[in-house]
Amino acid sequence: MTTTFKGGVHPAEMKELTSEKPFEFLPLPEQICLPLSQHAGKQSLLLKKKGDAVRKGEMIAEPDGFISAPIHSPVTGKINKTTSIITLTGIRSEAVIINRSDIDEDDLMEPLNPVTVAREEIIERVKQAGIVGQGGAAFPTYVKLSPPPDKKIDYVILNACECEPYLTRDYRFLIEKTEEVITGLKLILKAAGVNYGIIGIEDNKPEAIKKLENILGNEETISLKVLKTKYPQGAEKMLIKAVTGREVPPGKLPFDVGCIIQNVGTAVSIYNAVVKGEPQINAFLTVSGLGIVEPKNLIAPVGTPLKNIIDYCGGIKENAKKIVAGGPMMGFAQYDLNSPVTKAASGILVLTGKEAPGLKESNCLNCGRCLSVCPLDLAPTRLYKFSRFDKFEEAIDIGLQTCMECGTCTYNCPAGIPLVQWIRYGKRKSSALLKQKTN
Repeated sequence: MTTTFKGGVHPAEMKELTSEKPFEFLPLPEQICLPLSQHAGKQSLLLKKKGDAVRKGEMIAEPDGFISAPIHSPVTGKINKTTSIITLTGIRSEAVIINRSDIDEDDLMEPLNPVTVAREEIIERVKQAGIVGQGGAAFPTYVKLSPPPDKKIDYVILNACECEPYLTRDYRFLIEKTEEVITGLKLILKAAGVNYGIIGIEDNKPEAIKKLENILGNEETISLKVLKTKYPQGAEKMLIKAVTGREVPPGKLPFDVGCIIQNVGTAVSIYNAVVKGEPQINAFLTVSGLGIVEPKNLIAPVGTPLKNIIDYCGGIKENAKKIVAGGPMMGFAQYDLNSPVTKAASGILVLTGKEAPGLKESNCLNCGRCLSVCPLDLAPTRLYKFSRFDKFEEAIDIGLQTCMECGTCTYNCPAGIPLVQWIRYGKRKSSALLKQKTN
């Protein structure tokens, strides 16, 4: 019997475009553009200057504070310059341009034995490797592995739902790197000091479920939970509710209900860091949509321009209308093909007018469809109106900061109102105002 949560929507999955496409390595670009902000928290501090030589895997920027992460070079080459760019998520960041050399020299960390490695060694290795969450928020992973002493953690839940349409990156991890996923989860359990792990997966992935069941047959500390296919089943609060029955109160974190959530891709990155000594220098991507000539699943160096990725997939079709970084529900539309992929990038979608019709906006119909699908029981129309007219205090009072920007309201709106975009605007503006008041 599968379990799920209240609300949600069922967009066309479109996963068949890439679900049977194994990962391919993208040829190394001649030039890499590394943003110094690829994670939640403070931008990293650059350690190099123009003209400096760097090696593949070498740390070129160190974390600035507790919520921050180091940046490593994915190629051997030389620092060309520093510049300022807009990242895939629309944030301005300093960036380092690296010209790749023909020599490929590694500067990796010493591999550790996953069986005998100590808890403190795992956390330190994850921190050194610059690993950030692959579920979208890009939160520095070592912080999640160090829960506050007063928080009793009962479960580590590995998110294998991949509920966004089109994306099959996590599915390919489960098919191609099953052992790495399980070993990565065991390392997470040891690092966090937790005894029990659960893998949550939607029921639209029968082959992956079968592979996991075969490997987990004799495991006593890890179980598999099959969930109903529905968006946004992979969201932290929805996943915890479906897997454990526990509800995360507004303003609280998974820690507060005894859970840690990690993504399948994060588990693989932890495996690579501990067992192979590799920092997080590659992005694992689904490149899909009816507007790309040849959809693929790719392993691309972090800092690779979108143009290189699109060209490798045969280019854009004439009827392409929109390019999105991430999934179609929570992703960000792109306008510059020179923008680079970052550590937490999960997909690049090239959508046609049929896939992204762009409804003409009209007045709110007060139909209530957005309320019926909101997984958090919020009032999206009120949040939208307060945000649009800069009434941020009122919006905060009715749950503005609680919204997880899943996009179910916008997807279900017959009036074509970009509800989640206005809510996102309100969250950013209100956060900036609150920061000004505290300073």
